[in-house]
Amino acid sequence: MTSKPKTIEIFLPDGDPKSIKTASITSRIVEATYIPRSKVDLAKIRENLNSPAVYILATSSQDHSKPEVYIGETENFIQRLNTHNARMDFWDYAISFTSKTGFFTKTHVKYLEWLFYQNAAKANRCKLHNSEQSKPRKPHLSESVEADLIDNFETISILVSVLGLNLFQEVAQEKKDDLVFECKNNKGQFGQGKYNEEGFVIFKGAKCAIELSKTFQESSPPSIRNTLIQDKILLRKGEHYELQEDFIFSSPSTAAQIVLGSPANGWNSWKLKDGKTLDEIYRKNN
Repeated sequence: MTSKPKTIEIFLPDGDPKSIKTASITSRIVEATYIPRSKVDLAKIRENLNSPAVYILATSSQDHSKPEVYIGETENFIQRLNTHNARMDFWDYAISFTSKTGFFTKTHVKYLEWLFYQNAAKANRCKLHNSEQSKPRKPHLSESVEADLIDNFETISILVSVLGLNLFQEVAQEKKDDLVFECKNNKGQFGQGKYNEEGFVIFKGAKCAIELSKTFQESSPPSIRNTLIQDKILLRKGEHYELQEDFIFSSPSTAAQIVLGSPANGWNSWKLKDGKTLDEIYRKNN
């Protein structure tokens, strides 16, 4: 289905873009509120947060590791936020989702919590912090109410992304088209991937270098590589590391360097089967 244009309103209650902010699609009933942990006290004065909500607690991922995310629901978000602030250490910010019209009930937010968890687990863009005991269960709802809440979830998935957390969008790309790029060398390293709005996706199964060049070891990608190994996203398979899932890198060059184990200009290293480079397709043609 083709995406339609949307108008999104961002409000900064204290004028600081790094502080609390609300986001909503102007024609929809859902309002998202982003709350840095350092601003929890300011959140207490926001009346809309004393209501049923589905919410996310998350870490700020700055080292290419997946963010840790806890998904929950509550009849009073501020009260629950205060509890998490006192008892949970891992999170850096929260995002709550409430109804501007007071539509959400306890059962509604429990269903949305279940939808959040199912879609986040499927997308595999985060490390879910929910224990087995806190894993959401699907409540019983009428077919019509369920349809409304699925529609609300579609709004929420857009707002989550607007606020900087790609939680529900799967990394997997359509691979059966002309714009699949390859990066390889004569040592057996080989990867395929695609360029998109988030960066460069290397597809699952890429064979990445074990030995690193000296110049590569002195740059930043090794720390990214170490995180991938620690998270078991790169697993050693014989003479190479194999990528266990589709993974997004912030730039084509970082992606190429992870495959090759040496410095590389990704715009020239990633090529189509006909030899055209990423640079020729996306920069020289524009």
